[in-house]
Amino acid sequence: MATKPSLALKRRLKAPPEKVFEAWTVPEKMILWWGASNAASRTARTDVRVGGRFHVGFRGNDGDQHDVSGIYREIVPNRKLVFSWAWRTTPERESQVTIDLKPDGDGTLLTLTHEQFFDEKARDDHGVGWNRALDNLEALFA
Repeated sequence: MATKPSLALKRRLKAPPEKVFEAWTVPEKMILWWGASNAASRTARTDVRVGGRFHVGFRGNDGDQHDVSGIYREIVPNRKLVFSWAWRTTPERESQVTIDLKPDGDGTLLTLTHEQFFDEKARDDHGVGWNRALDNLEALFA
């Protein structure tokens, strides 16, 4: 059985794990960084509990609406989030995201692991998107 593609990204953020965790779980904070930096509008909804759902939407500069949602599978406050990931346009291509947060001096080391991609193109496209989003998150705490 072939292994599905995955990616792992790391960032050091200038904020304690509690603030970074909020940026991933509080809708009013999520809309400050999620999606393309030039997104025309962003929306977010969360029900942060195992089995709870999240939804994030944003309109890109191309005018296209992008919507992703999933279910929280594991939550360790201020340390770890695991959730499913499916775009509205391709719900059958569900994958999984794990966010690990580790205190690092006066900041946080964030490791994002996104697994079970449909194919290498999906992994590569998500790599571009996640790097842009993490750039925004990093700027939020600069």
